[in-house]
Amino acid sequence: MEDKGQGKLQLIAVKTVNAYDELYIIVDFLNKTLKQYGLMFGLTKDTENQKMTISVYEI
Repeated sequence: MEDKGQGKLQLIAVKTVNAYDELYIIVDFLNKTLKQYGLMFGLTKDTENQKMTISVYEI
């Protein structure tokens, strides 16, 4: 069986910004509206430095 990379995410871009609690709402909105275009967004929070990182993936 040949693996053609199905199910893998390709990282497109990463951006770190100051922590903003409502960014989760924005990422959820983007995931729901742009999934059909093969895009997925991830969000991580660094509580120690009060930063959040948003990642954009091609699925």
